[in-house]
Amino acid sequence: MKATDQFHVGLVVDDIAAAAAELTGVFGHRWCEELGAPARVSLPGGDAVLDLRSTYSVSEPRVELVRSIPGTLWQPAADSGIHHLGYWSDDVAADSAELARRGYAFEAVGRRPDGTPYWAFLRGGGGPRIELVTRALQPVLEQYWATGRRPS
Repeated sequence: MKATDQFHVGLVVDDIAAAAAELTGVFGHRWCEELGAPARVSLPGGDAVLDLRSTYSVSEPRVELVRSIPGTLWQPAADSGIHHLGYWSDDVAADSAELARRGYAFEAVGRRPDGTPYWAFLRGGGGPRIELVTRALQPVLEQYWATGRRPS
């Protein structure tokens, strides 16, 4: 993992459209279409199906707005509003293990049908929550950011 692998800052919000409108008005961000669907997620307490919804800014620096889900890690931050720092990962399982070795606690992982993790959230004791996203998704997300349209 390298600092240059960071590609976004995530904010958890109750209303994606309202938050996007505010950030557009204040900073001029432009937004992609909303992404989302029910997804199987492995959590410390077991697997769950959650309706994950988000959008990314077309403009840089890249901001992700994630719709809040009460009772999960996807709740608005009480202070700064920053929920996580997102990093590309060439090996989500290995990078997650390295973060765990350094004291980060596992919070959630998304898996492909074959069980391979393609994203994960881990939380440091004194540091920020980290989202690892497989680099295999980079071309798909870059197309999304370039067009603002959901991948087909």
